[in-house]
Amino acid sequence: MATRISACGRIDTVMRPGFPAIPMPDAIVLIPARLASTRLPGKPLVDLNGVPMIVHVFRRAHAAAIGEVVVATDSEAVAAAVEKAGGRAVMTRSDHTSGSDRIYEALEAVDPEHKVDIVLNVQGDLPTIEPTDIRAALKPLADEDVDISTLAAVITDPGERTNPNVVKVSGPQVGPGRLQAKNFTRANATGNGPHYHHIGLYAYRRPSLERFVGMPPSANEQRERLEQLRALDAGMRIDVMIVNSVPLGVDTPEDLQTARKLLGG
Repeated sequence: MATRISACGRIDTVMRPGFPAIPMPDAIVLIPARLASTRLPGKPLVDLNGVPMIVHVFRRAHAAAIGEVVVATDSEAVAAAVEKAGGRAVMTRSDHTSGSDRIYEALEAVDPEHKVDIVLNVQGDLPTIEPTDIRAALKPLADEDVDISTLAAVITDPGERTNPNVVKVSGPQVGPGRLQAKNFTRANATGNGPHYHHIGLYAYRRPSLERFVGMPPSANEQRERLEQLRALDAGMRIDVMIVNSVPLGVDTPEDLQTARKLLGG
């Protein structure tokens, strides 16, 4: 079954044979998967050792055992690939500018009764993400003061300190392996370390996600091209769990070859 949301906001359900209904848990993992990509066309469906990349991500998110896992996509082909692998997909509009907007649309479609309390946004181009790291993102939300949680890893490659494609996060330590984010930036990391490489996986309280997608982009967000700065600028609290490594993000043909090697092909 896939759920399609029309341009006028009507929710249409597309039934496909053999797909069972899944009870809605208190937490859900949503994986945004947009088919269009300038650097790697058809990215969610690229072959990784005989399996589409989006299916690798789905399986790792499922292994995290957090709750139902749903792929939010604008592509019938992506939905079909997920459902063939035994997963669930939700059809969303093609004009979303961010994964956050896409998962919010999907969330409202699959849980109109608002039973879900916690929403995890796992990017669809992270086929090597560790299930234990996905689970780690939930930990800060045990603190009622935290609106959003995310992940980071210590920068060990000196080249990453000056790489604008590596987003750095900084803030004070508020617990074992946990920071309160005060800034995200693409600028060079300077001064004494450790410095942290931000990993773009987020866990939201549902009201926090709703608030976030309802706000306009902030000036800092637009300057840095970092969506998470919108939340900080609005006074929302983001805590960061430190994990051992950064998962490979597949954005280019070179990344694709690396992923195939890492996954044993």
